[in-house]
Amino acid sequence: MSEHDPTALRTQADELRLYGLLAHWPEVLASPDTLESVAQWLGWEAAERARRSLERRLREARLGRFKPLADFDWSWPTLCDRAALEDLMTLDFLKDASNVVLVGPNGVGKTMCACNLAFQAVLAGHTALFITAGALLGELATLDSDSALRRRLAHYTAPDLLVIDEVGYLSYSNRHADLLFELISRRYQRNSTVVTTNRAFAEWGEVFPAAACVVSLVDRLMHRAEVVRIEARSFRQKEAEERAARKSSERARPAASPARARKAST
Repeated sequence: MSEHDPTALRTQADELRLYGLLAHWPEVLASPDTLESVAQWLGWEAAERARRSLERRLREARLGRFKPLADFDWSWPTLCDRAALEDLMTLDFLKDASNVVLVGPNGVGKTMCACNLAFQAVLAGHTALFITAGALLGELATLDSDSALRRRLAHYTAPDLLVIDEVGYLSYSNRHADLLFELISRRYQRNSTVVTTNRAFAEWGEVFPAAACVVSLVDRLMHRAEVVRIEARSFRQKEAEERAARKSSERARPAASPARARKAST
């Protein structure tokens, strides 16, 4: 369909809610030059709205800085299903509100993968939100009224993709377990949730000691979920050792004498 097709342009103007322009549409159709100009203006308006929408959704996602998946060292992990992770980046799991669980020890790239999933979702036009389990449950637990709690639960239920990072790094009370169960239940089969954890599900009873809802929580989270396990020595430890080795090598190099430096410069 031509970009100057009057029907397509009118539909675009309607989608952009440019009611003043629509009110004068017969005048637009009366002049080919006007129609061409309107086509350009509509293109500008649509592009600017798309740009501003992307910026807003990125800002609201709260991803912070993270390493692109393209920079991930696939040779480092001893266990990592690269095909599964790359398939997740197609975002097909969002279509049926499936969940993703990234399991592994500290520093193996779980958070990086989760941030990349959220970033891809935002680029594709979805809404996303990243938050740590500690921040999420800490905030919800401090709310002292039912209305405030309902509003915050609705806030965390709304995004197309919610990333809950670092489940298992701290222990939580029964109250925290109930709140997480309530949130996961609200999102269940409605919106996708990505969870990163350093604990196998069999150990979640230690994360939420004596909480009666743990089994149901895991059941809802795991239903139609893609579980990806990553095993490796910490990337942060690896990078720290490499940085220390570089500094040690630099310090070991003999400093050039002033005479040698002057000779080299000539």
